[in-house]
Formats: sequence, C-alpha cells, structure tokens
Amino acid sequence: MKLLPSLRTLLFFIAALSLAAACAAPTGLRAPDVPYEPSAPQVVQTMIELAGIRPGELVFDLGCGDGRVVIAAVRERDARGVCIDIDPRRIEEARANAARAGIADRIQFINQDLFEVDLRRADVVMLFLWPQVNLKLRPKLRAELKPGARVVSHWHDMGDWTPDRTVRMTLDGRERAIYLWTLR
Repeated sequence: MKLLPSLRTLLFFIAALSLAAACAAPTGLRAPDVPYEPSAPQVVQTMIELAGIRPGELVFDLGCGDGRVVIAAVRERDARGVCIDIDPRRIEEARANAARAGIADRIQFINQDLFEVDLRRADVVMLFLWPQVNLKLRPKLRAELKPGARVVSHWHDMGDWTPDRTVRMTLDGRERAIYLWTLR
C-alpha cells in the first residue's frame, strides 16, 4: 500500500515524538536537593589537598555536578572515583568530561539519589550541598563509612560535628570555608 506523502510525514512525526518522549522520560528519581553550582578551581584544589587523597583511594562525590572534583582527584592524586548525581544530565556531563581528560575508565558514574548510594567502599566523600542536606546525611555517613574515611565539605558544616580542619578563603568577595572530618 502506498501512503500519501503528507500521511507518511505525519506518521514519521508521530514516531519521532514518541521516541523523544521515551528518551526524555524521568528516571523515577526525585528532584535534586540543591541546584547545580560548580566549584571554583581553587576550591577543588583545596578540597583535594585537605582530604589528603592517596594513590588508589576511592573518592566519592555526592552531587558530583560536572565531575570536576573526582576528575581532579583521579588525575592529580592517582585515585579512583565515583561520581553520584540524581540528575542524569550531570552524570552525562561528568562522563564526557572524564572521557576528555582520558580517565573515564577509573571513574564510576552513578545516576542515583545520594541518600540511597552505598558508601561503604569510600575512602573520601566530597560534598557541596546545603546545610540541611549535610545534616540529613550525617547518620548515613556515620553508619556506612569505615573508620579513617574522610568527609570534605565546601561551604557548609555538619552542625555540631567538630571539623578536624577548616580552611577559609575568599571567593568573589564572599568568605568560604572548606571542612574536613575523619570518621572514628
């Protein structure tokens, strides 16, 4: 049966819309806890230095954004990394950035809720979240991280947890703090 050109065009258009809708379907994950805000290069460097990352250690970034913290840790400290973000666009961006850096094979990319991911393998956990998210995350960190694991947070503390070290810097006229805790 021969279709008229306009009917063929209509069927093609319907098929294309169906495919686009399937590709854009939500992952079933909730909305992100915080909006994406990339860390400045000097913050990334300070976080890595403060964590004292050693070769072969496994660095998790909860809410990894474009992957810059894990990519820097893998490239500069010979670590391995895990990028976790609830937003699939951020995971794809992180994966592409790691591929461009030639280290994607040393990083695992997980599109998942940071409250659901298993942290037991982590040597270091990096955070740039909001204060209430850090507080909500504390029981999970305490329950899952092994003794000696380090947590580094850009800008926001962990309430009454006393940091082992705090580094303060000024960025864009605003004071920022970067905190380090070692789990005992």
